[in-house]
Amino acid sequence: MLILGLNSFHGDASACLLDDGKVVAAAEEERFTRIKHWAGFPARSIDFCLSSVGARLEDVAQVAVNHDPAANFWPRLRSVLKRPPSPGAVVARLRRRRERSDLGHHFDKAFGAGRLRAPVMHVEHHESHLASAFYGSRFDEAIVVSVDGFGDFASTVTGVGRGTGIDIESRVLFPHSLGVFYQAMTQYLGFPYYGDEYKVMGLAPLGSPIHVDELHRLVSLHDDGSFTLDLRYFRHATEKIDFTWAGGAPEFGALFSPALADLLGPARKENEELTQRHRDIARSAQAIYEEAFFHVVRHARRRHAMDALVLAGGCAQNSVANGKVYREASLKKVYVQAAAGDSGGAMGAAFVAWHRLTGSRPGPMDHAYWGPGFTDDQCAAALATRSAELTDAGCVQEHFTSEEALCRRVAAFIAEGRVVGWFQGSMEWGPRALGNRSILADPRRSDMKQLLNAKIKRRESFRPFAPSIIREAVAEWFEMDDDVPFMTQVFPIRPEKRQVVPAVTHVDGSGRLQTVTADTNSRYYRLIRAFNDVTGVPMVLNTSFNESEPIVCTPSEALDCFVRTRMDCLVLGDRVISRAQR
Repeated sequence: MLILGLNSFHGDASACLLDDGKVVAAAEEERFTRIKHWAGFPARSIDFCLSSVGARLEDVAQVAVNHDPAANFWPRLRSVLKRPPSPGAVVARLRRRRERSDLGHHFDKAFGAGRLRAPVMHVEHHESHLASAFYGSRFDEAIVVSVDGFGDFASTVTGVGRGTGIDIESRVLFPHSLGVFYQAMTQYLGFPYYGDEYKVMGLAPLGSPIHVDELHRLVSLHDDGSFTLDLRYFRHATEKIDFTWAGGAPEFGALFSPALADLLGPARKENEELTQRHRDIARSAQAIYEEAFFHVVRHARRRHAMDALVLAGGCAQNSVANGKVYREASLKKVYVQAAAGDSGGAMGAAFVAWHRLTGSRPGPMDHAYWGPGFTDDQCAAALATRSAELTDAGCVQEHFTSEEALCRRVAAFIAEGRVVGWFQGSMEWGPRALGNRSILADPRRSDMKQLLNAKIKRRESFRPFAPSIIREAVAEWFEMDDDVPFMTQVFPIRPEKRQVVPAVTHVDGSGRLQTVTADTNSRYYRLIRAFNDVTGVPMVLNTSFNESEPIVCTPSEALDCFVRTRMDCLVLGDRVISRAQR
């Protein structure tokens, strides 16, 4: 039975396909449209998922969407009566609801009239998030927590997963939201674009939490494990917030009110210089978020004698907090889905549909390589179209028939300080490059951050780069030890190791690691082992294969990125293209 899961008309539109309860394909629409966080109907992702298994739309037995317009109806009604929104806000909400609910029209437009024969199941937004995390994990039982901006009128949902089922026990409803708090602070700090929160998380370690007392006014914690916002500092409860969810990059109006500037001083403009004041505010905002997040998790932990936690929702991409929650809530195991944000809701909705239809448990998801893949012949064909251009530029091409020889060659390049584009197998699901669409470099070089930013990334200098490490070496290099296959947790690097790998050690001594195993990505694992053989360091620096764009999807896009940047080498499948060293 094929089940198609969708996240549509929201940021990070996506599709996922299950075949008899197992994931067989998943991708975000941005990888095809080449527009970051693309919002709308994910027609290209749907087409990829179906074509990857040779299926037609008519073969789908069930469509599941991570949005239920009937969810939390009575709380919605009470909220409207208590705090009537502006007429403009009402009209905008009705327009968005109509657009999202008429899926049949969008399927007909994209694939032809009458081809969709499957019924559509609407799954509550946070139920989809929780399902993506719990069913994606291999835990028999776990505390389940979803935290984001808003979805179906809720911002935070907690409960417990046992065996095949998930029981939801508490909800924090509109207008109170940790996601809104963090997004508002992100906007205040001059990062206006959807998804910019990770910049605040990266900036925070450069500051001191000296504004915590002021920011405590914005978020209050309660004995039942919930929290509330002081709505004087936010606009979303009563004003119309301009935003766009269809046909392009999501756009969001300002969430914070003038009262925040009265409290903290003027907001930073987008291109204004970052000062120590901004760094201190970022650190204070991260501290307030962590305090509230740990409060939610600890309360759920006290209800259940469980030492495993699964996380989802946009806030579950706060990898710094995810790494600290082990100690803060006495946990031994934490699983965060690769696409923890809204794109992952497509998988969660499909998981819920399978469980409702069969009563059995779907999943799990041990790896994230569910996107488009390309054969060596396809890589060679793409390379042939640029061969003359590359030759004229002084590039040397090599073709390897031995994986071991390929990995040794590339490991030697990395050890020499070269920056390598690594394009292999199927594209990753979620926002992180995990060794199939990655740019790799030597973590031992103290100047590598500057080199990468100068040659390729052209991004803010304060943003850290991540280490991919073989799983069995984690305890030797980090102060904590767990599976982190999707680069979703930040762990402290052991003090004696920090000076060995300065390029992946953030200013606070931490690193956002990815654990790599031979079972889930044998070629990437072999490459890191080869680098370890040369250097004695069982990790490489890993950053996403892109330059101010979504992560590359196709061999042609990888070649385009290689040509227009100063990347030293490109590995396309079994083929290595290297620039002459100057």
